Amino acid sequence: MIKGVLFDMDGVLVDSEAFICKAAVQMFKELGIGVRENDFLPFVGAGEDRYIGGVAEKYNVSLDLKTAKKRTYKIYDEIIQGNMEILPGVQEFIKKCRDRNLKIALATSADETKMKANLNATELTLSLFDAAVSGLDVERKKPYPDIYLKAARLIGISPENCLVVEDAVNGVAAAKAAGARCLAITSSFTKEQLHNADWFAENLAHVPDDVLSW
Repeated sequence: MIKGVLFDMDGVLVDSEAFICKAAVQMFKELGIGVRENDFLPFVGAGEDRYIGGVAEKYNVSLDLKTAKKRTYKIYDEIIQGNMEILPGVQEFIKKCRDRNLKIALATSADETKMKANLNATELTLSLFDAAVSGLDVERKKPYPDIYLKAARLIGISPENCLVVEDAVNGVAAAKAAGARCLAITSSFTKEQLHNADWFAENLAHVPDDVLSW
């Protein structure tokens, strides 16, 4: 029986994927390294360490990851101002969860810096959620289940009684590894790429009726 909902952030609640990609491409460009947007796709949802580090490995580049992330986040924060949008149906879906007395948590692989930047650029607030977990709160990032196991623990709900809302291949894998059911939002990947999920929707405005009633 569903008792809790665990939300990924980027690509689920906010339309941010293109911005972090643009920021990372610019960061690499400043280092004299030309990378492509598609280079980042395998690392979407795995946190910025892997997002940036995975592409650096592909190009055999040695990076000071802490410095590279800091610069990427600075660029990101600049370009999202006035441009970040909440994805369709988010507020309404959260209200549906609340109306059903479901506990809800935010569980993002992004560092707290990026999580707060996203919230500050929109009308979303941490107070909407019963708990929040960022990528800094777990050692192993998605596709490992740790972030969802911790989020479920923080709201006091067994993962088997939680719905995870995800948009990335790594995130769906993490949700299923945690033992949760998964709604895949096809904002970043196709239904075929996210085939391990239990339900699919274009966004939270078009969720199948039975997603919150099992």
